[in-house]
Amino acid sequence: MSGAHFAFTDRWGGVSAVPYEELNLGGAVGDDPAAVRSNRELAAGSLGLDAARVVWMNQVHGPDVAVVDAPWGDRPVAEVDAIITTRPGLALAVLTADCTPVLLADPVAKVVAAAHAGRPGMVAGVVPAAVRAMVELGAETGRIVARTGPAVCGRCYEVPEEMRAEVAAIEPAAYAETSWGTPAVDVTAGVHAQLERLGVSDREQSMVCTLESQDHFSYRRDRTTGRLAGYVWLD
Repeated sequence: MSGAHFAFTDRWGGVSAVPYEELNLGGAVGDDPAAVRSNRELAAGSLGLDAARVVWMNQVHGPDVAVVDAPWGDRPVAEVDAIITTRPGLALAVLTADCTPVLLADPVAKVVAAAHAGRPGMVAGVVPAAVRAMVELGAETGRIVARTGPAVCGRCYEVPEEMRAEVAAIEPAAYAETSWGTPAVDVTAGVHAQLERLGVSDREQSMVCTLESQDHFSYRRDRTTGRLAGYVWLD
């Protein structure tokens, strides 16, 4: 896309050892910090990015959004689940291992966002909050482009019946059933329904289910495992 770029990683091409093999980009999952730094440099380099110019989040499964114009440096990493920038060349990153990574861009207004939509964050409205913050910075919903990356699918995300009912009461599109006939939640479907209601029509969804794919990290499958990343940036 002219002016904006999106990328999602898989688990290969890094230096982390089992059970984080290979390209673990998460710094809070028990992996060797030196390996994570190397992996972040490798991933950034493969995208033509400077690893020092990538902004990460301390993700907490909430609806809060931060607008950034530089890496955190010596400041604490913000406890948010969406970050937004208008700064060209500053990449925004979101970590996942079953949750839905959401990348957003209005290349005309030069505004991009990265959001972490797990079940609690989707229910809390982190993606609509990110879109509203983008609009405050000059974006238009009709121009926003949305990309969602690898995530656990509704056929695999089994939950108790009560939880499914609670989620569906807030976002009916997330109501799902596993392939074996039990209650489930489809977080990505919920995110896309939220975006559609906001007027974001240019949307693409990865068809990769992290739980089903051995090429991707899945917390629900493996518990102790690495983290994937989604990146968005402006030229």
